Amino acid sequence: MASMALSSFVLFLLLLALSSVLAKKTYIVHMKHHDKPTVYPTAHDWYSANLQSLSSSSTPDSLLYAYTSAYNGFAASLDPTEADALRRSDSVLDVYEDTVYTLHTTRTPEFLGLETQSGSWQGHNTLGIEQASHDVIIGILDTGVWPESKSFDDTGMPEIPTRWRGECESGPDFNKSSCNKKLIGARSFSRGFHMASGGSYMRKEKEAVSPRDRDGHGTHTASTAAGSPVANANLLGYARGTARGMAPQARVAAYKVCWSTGCFASDILAGMDRAIQDGVDVLSLSLGGGSAPYFRDTIAIGAFAAMERGIFVSCSAGNSGPGKASVANVAPWIMTVGAGTLDRDFPAYVSLGNKKRFIGVSLYSGKGMGDRPVGLVYDKGSNSSTSMCMPGSLDPSVVRGKVVICDRGINARVEKGAVVRDAGGVGMILANTAASGEELVADSHLLPALEVGRKVGDEIREYVRTDPNPTAILSFGGTVLNVTPSPVVAAFSSRGPNLVTPQILKPDVIGPGVNILAGWSEAIGPSGLAQDTRKTQFNIMSGTSMSCPHISGLAGLLKAAHPDWSPSAIKSALMTTAYTHDNTNSTLRDAASGGFSTPMAHGAGHVDPQKALSPGLVYDASASDYIAFLCSLRYRPEQIQLIAKRPNVNCSRRFADPGQLNYPTFSVVFGSKRVARYTRTLTNVGEAGSVYDVAATVPSSLVAITVKPTKLVFNNVGESRRYTVTFVSKKGADSSIRSEFGSIVWSNDNHQVASPVAFAWTELDS
Repeated sequence: MASMALSSFVLFLLLLALSSVLAKKTYIVHMKHHDKPTVYPTAHDWYSANLQSLSSSSTPDSLLYAYTSAYNGFAASLDPTEADALRRSDSVLDVYEDTVYTLHTTRTPEFLGLETQSGSWQGHNTLGIEQASHDVIIGILDTGVWPESKSFDDTGMPEIPTRWRGECESGPDFNKSSCNKKLIGARSFSRGFHMASGGSYMRKEKEAVSPRDRDGHGTHTASTAAGSPVANANLLGYARGTARGMAPQARVAAYKVCWSTGCFASDILAGMDRAIQDGVDVLSLSLGGGSAPYFRDTIAIGAFAAMERGIFVSCSAGNSGPGKASVANVAPWIMTVGAGTLDRDFPAYVSLGNKKRFIGVSLYSGKGMGDRPVGLVYDKGSNSSTSMCMPGSLDPSVVRGKVVICDRGINARVEKGAVVRDAGGVGMILANTAASGEELVADSHLLPALEVGRKVGDEIREYVRTDPNPTAILSFGGTVLNVTPSPVVAAFSSRGPNLVTPQILKPDVIGPGVNILAGWSEAIGPSGLAQDTRKTQFNIMSGTSMSCPHISGLAGLLKAAHPDWSPSAIKSALMTTAYTHDNTNSTLRDAASGGFSTPMAHGAGHVDPQKALSPGLVYDASASDYIAFLCSLRYRPEQIQLIAKRPNVNCSRRFADPGQLNYPTFSVVFGSKRVARYTRTLTNVGEAGSVYDVAATVPSSLVAITVKPTKLVFNNVGESRRYTVTFVSKKGADSSIRSEFGSIVWSNDNHQVASPVAFAWTELDS
C-alpha cells in the first residue's frame, strides 16, 4: 500500500509539473530600464536575475529575447502566476501576452514614372542618387528570403557599407555564403513561434530555423522593394519583361519573423530590435493586426525607436477592406500603405450558351478548354459553403465534367479551383459578391478558371438559374498594358477612419498592390497550395503586402537623394505630392463600389515618386512632437514610457487636440465643439525666395474654413513658416451626416503641396 501511495504521489507531482509546463506562454515584459542596478553588467543579466527570482522552475531557456534598441525589456516563457508576480515588481512597467500578427515587378517602375533599369526619375539627372542608393539598406521583416533568386544578384555592386553591423545567419538549409553585396544580411527569429507551437525554442520543429523563405511572401516583398533588374521575368508567360525593385541599387537585409502559424509579436520585436542595431535605413513590414492603443502595439513601439534613429518605417494598411475602420498600423510615425491597381491586366473570357460573352481575369497557363461548350453549374446546396466551393462541399455527381461557378469569400480563391478540380469539375468561374464588388484579382489557378465582378457574376448566376441547359467556354487572353482607368483603389485595401486616433487620417497613401510580379521562392508553387508542384522564379500576387514594399523602396530612393531628411520629411514628400486622379483624368475610383474613392480609402492619394523628389515644402515632426501627441491622448506617463523609452515623461507640452500634430493630412472630428483650430509648420526644401499661396476647399454647406496667413514667403532653404487653419461646423450639421472631405493646397509655379481634409461629426451642442 505504501508503495502504491508513493507511486500515486510521484504521478501527482509529474502531472503537476506537466500542467505547469503546458501553462507556460510567451509574455513580453517592459522594464524600467533606467532602474537597472549597477551590479548587473548588462540588461540581459538583469532580466535573467528577475526570471530566476520568480520560481525554481525558471531556466536559462525561459528568457527568449532580451531587447535593447526597439524595446526596453524581454520576452520570456512564463506561467500566469509568474507573469502576475512580474507585474507587481517596481522595476516592471507592463507585462502582456504574446500576440500573433498576419501577413497582409515588371510594370510598376514604368507605371510610377521610374526608368526601367536604373531606378531613377524620368527627366532628372540622378546619377548621384543612383550611386548614393548603394549606401541605402532596406530591412524586410517577413517570411525570409530565397537567396538564389536572380533578384538578389550583386553583379556590379560596390563593397558593402562599412557601417553595416548585420550578418548572414547559417541554418540547416541556409549557408552564410548565400548572402552577397546585394543581399547583405539574413536572420531568423522563431522563439515566440516555437513556444506557441507547444515547445521550447530549442526543440526541433518541422520548420527549419533559418532565414530560408519557404512561403514566397518574403522574397516577393524584398524583391519589390529593392530587387536587382532581371530580364525576361514572367509568371508562366504572363507579365513578361524586366523585373526590378523600386530601389534596384539599394541593399537588402532579410529578417524572418513569420512562420507557418503567423508572425508573433515577440519575434517581430526581436527582428526590429536587431535591424535597428544592424544599421538599416528603411524598415518594411507587410504584416499587421487589429487596432490597439499605441502602448500595446508591438509594431508601433518598435517603429518609434526606429524613427528616433532616423529609420523610415513603412507598413501595410491591411486587407480587410472595403469595411470601414479596418485599417491597421495607424501610428502617425509609420507610413501606412493601401493598395491600388496597375495599368496592366490579364484578361480571360467566358462565353455562355446564350451567346453572351463576358470578360474577367486569370493567370491560368495550362491547356485550355478548346471551343466546345461544356455544362455550367452553380450548386447552392443547403448552405453557403457549397456555393463558395469550400473543401469537401461539392457533390461530384453534380459538378463532374462541368464548369462550376464559385462565390468569392472565406476560403482562398485558388483553393476553390482545387476543390472544383478534385470533385471532377473541368473549369471554374469565380464570381464576386457584394463584398468584393467589381474588383478583379488574377490568380494562377490549377485548372481553367477566371474571376468576374459582382454584376457579371449575378448575370451568369441568373443564366444558370433560368436556362435548362446552361453551357460555357473559358478562354484566356494573356497580358494587356495601358488599361484604363488606373489606378483604382483595391476593394480589399483596408479603410479608415482610424479607430485609435480618429484625428489622424489613415491610410497615408496607396501604391501598386494588385497583380504585382516579383521574385518567388522555389520551395512552393505559385498558387501556394501544397498540391501545386509547379516551380517558378517569379510570381504575381496582390495585397497591401505588395504595395508596402513599393513605398519602402521609394523611401530608400528619397533617402539617397536627401540623406539629411528625417523619416517624417520623407513621408511628407510622398504624401503631399500624391495624385488623386487616374489616367483618364477622373477622380480615383473604388473597385468595391465602382464609384469615386475618398481619402478614407486612398489617404493623400497614389504616390508619385517624380514629384516626391522635389516636393517644395515638407511637414516635419520630431520625437518630441510625437510625445506631445501621445500626451494629448491622455495616456499615463508610464504608458508613454512604453513607447518613448524615456525615464521621466514630461507632458508639460501637450496638444489641446491630437490633430495638432504637424501631419501632412487633416482629420477633423467635430464633437462637443463646433470649432477646430490647427497650426501647421511647413519647411522649405525647394528654392530660396519661394512664395506659396493657399487654396482651400470644404463642403461649403457644412463647414466654413479660414487659413491665416494666405501667403507663405520663404527667403531661404530650410526656413520654416507656420499657418493656422480654423474649421467651423455650420448649424445644421450633426452626427447623422456621413464623412465629408476637402483639401488645403499650398502652391506656386513649381510645386503643389496638397493635404486632404476629412470631416466627421459626433453629437454636437445645439
